Amino acid sequence: MNLSVNMPTGRITQAALAHAIRAVEVMNHEQKVGLADEIFQSQPNLLASILVLPNMGVNMPEVEIALHVLLVAFEAMKRSGHTWPVVSEQVQEMCLQRLTGRMRFNEGLPAKTANELVRKFCAEHREQQLLAFAYGHLGEHKLLGVQTDAHKPLVLAVLNLVECVAHVGALPKSG
Repeated sequence: MNLSVNMPTGRITQAALAHAIRAVEVMNHEQKVGLADEIFQSQPNLLASILVLPNMGVNMPEVEIALHVLLVAFEAMKRSGHTWPVVSEQVQEMCLQRLTGRMRFNEGLPAKTANELVRKFCAEHREQQLLAFAYGHLGEHKLLGVQTDAHKPLVLAVLNLVECVAHVGALPKSG
């Protein structure tokens, strides 16, 4: 499948994401805490959506997986050169409703049809690079199969993070 034809243009380029991934991977603990402080100042609701995961039964090593995606996403947002609106709780809820609606729709479909719909969703996603990174990172940690009840909120939080970034990135610049 050729994804280079008619791809939507997102704010986060492949280069910005690649630099962000490398930057976060070489950060020490203190640097990651500093980046988390920046996220708290700029995008507190995105940070809160990850920090609440232990209350939903997600263990700390798995929370760190989601936190890594957030750190990379935020670093990529900074490197994009775009001024990002704050992701509100309303945006988070709207994106989560769309995401879970899509998932529920796919549940009863034959595997071939469901896979095609997922491919179409990915191909048409505004932030394809970030979405691919999130899926890849979850897959590396064997979380895409949602093997436990605690994995469901973790996967939803990570995918909703991407949806929220795509949503606010699509908003016109204000002022």
